[in-house]
Amino acid sequence: MEDETAGDPVSGLKWTRRTTEKISEELQSMGIHTSSNTVARLLKSMKFSLRVNYKKLNTGSATTRATRNQQFGIIRKTRKRFERKGCPVISVDTKKKEMIGLFKNAGTTWRAAPIPVNDHDFKRDAIGMGVPYGIYDSATKRGTVLLGKSHDTPEFAVDSIENWWSSEGRKRYRGMKNLFILADAGGSNSYRSRVWKNRIQQKLCNRYGLTVSVSHYPPGASKWNPIEHRLFSQISKNWAGRPLDSYETALKYIRTTKTTTGLKVSAHFVRKHYPIGVTVTDTQVAELNISTDPALPKWNYTIRPNKM
Repeated sequence: MEDETAGDPVSGLKWTRRTTEKISEELQSMGIHTSSNTVARLLKSMKFSLRVNYKKLNTGSATTRATRNQQFGIIRKTRKRFERKGCPVISVDTKKKEMIGLFKNAGTTWRAAPIPVNDHDFKRDAIGMGVPYGIYDSATKRGTVLLGKSHDTPEFAVDSIENWWSSEGRKRYRGMKNLFILADAGGSNSYRSRVWKNRIQQKLCNRYGLTVSVSHYPPGASKWNPIEHRLFSQISKNWAGRPLDSYETALKYIRTTKTTTGLKVSAHFVRKHYPIGVTVTDTQVAELNISTDPALPKWNYTIRPNKM
């Protein structure tokens, strides 16, 4: 089920691509005899939900659909290979940007009286914008969020991952020199971004001697990225109904996010300004020590340290 699960980062609902009948059949092949109805009850207890059709996936040819399925297979096999060796596997993404100030935050809380907030969500009334970039370590159920106040850029994304590695990752995975990153296809960690790859080369590979492998979920499949339903949805539930009236308040709710299954979250405030429009030259691209998966090279690649 682990690799067949997706979820909503706000509501916390989860769903799987498998039917209850198929799950029942697979369990029976393992010697666990259970009916599809029992599977349905167990799924419900695990907060899975029946889902209606959702107009989100891109339409395309049979070849396009086959490519998407092929990418899911590559992600599953690569992830298992890294996990068997004890190497770190992290899921990364940017959570929805938040206006910081007295603005309505969806959800309810037990209070004697409601909290008064602005009657309109005008950006001009905000203290600033909160840009939460998250790193979720699936092996240890640890989340790290870098809350920026500038722009969501590839450099901000890689700086956030470097912050996690220098403060937590290299201590937790002492001696490991391989890192596997699961990311969406677009945004600040887009597979098309030359800045993203260049900063990984400079700030992770060359600086720490890491070999970094990256796999991107296909376009329109970001909900399958584990960070969405294992970290971001829990943060959304923790601050539901509470106005994020300051950066300190946002950081407090991120840091106090936890679950009964062991999730713990750390958070750091990033004051640095990240300008948009930064480019990478053809010469810098040529200096990348990068290799690609021959099956789907645009979505799967490995960057190694440059020899000094």
